[in-house]
Amino acid sequence: MVTTRDRLLTFEDYLNHQADDSASDVRYELVDGELIPMNPPRIEHFLIAQFLSDYLRQVIGQNNLPWMVFAEIGVRTGFRRSRVVDLCVVQREQVQELAGRSAVFETPPLLAVEIVSLDSIGRDYRYKRSEYAAAGIPEYWIVDPLENRLTILQLQEGLYDEIPQDQSGLIQSPILATMSQQSADQQPAITIEQIWQAANLDQNPL
Repeated sequence: MVTTRDRLLTFEDYLNHQADDSASDVRYELVDGELIPMNPPRIEHFLIAQFLSDYLRQVIGQNNLPWMVFAEIGVRTGFRRSRVVDLCVVQREQVQELAGRSAVFETPPLLAVEIVSLDSIGRDYRYKRSEYAAAGIPEYWIVDPLENRLTILQLQEGLYDEIPQDQSGLIQSPILATMSQQSADQQPAITIEQIWQAANLDQNPL
């Protein structure tokens, strides 16, 4: 953990640190005024993130939505808190607000996605769940390749409710349903199994 010698960091301190340290490969989250370095994830993490990012961009593009997908970007979650989100979907106007500034969203994304690793289990399932709900993020996906489990959470009255996944294997997601309503064209189906296959180099088509 990293702080200044005499005080905890403010969110503004964190933004300045991000700008000053932009050449570094180390990413930091701000947790109660302390800088927490993020360990580099395994390659399977990046394969899953790329698969989901490509899919979300495809659906957004087909429906001509003013939304964008970002990976490994900052999202403010509290007074002295900012998280690095594996994937998020935001409105284009939110991106325009960041022009010339550190890439940390101060308004909630439409969707946040975290891919679980061995050192992020408690962080993704517990701490980020409560922080993302408090920040007002409407939907949160916890993609857990360690347990082959996908948890989709929808914000209801300030708390997350889990969306049941049916036996078809097709992802049941309010935000994907909203995307599909924007166009009469049939949307490409995505299954939970496809997510795990993306992390398998023998099955990944790339």
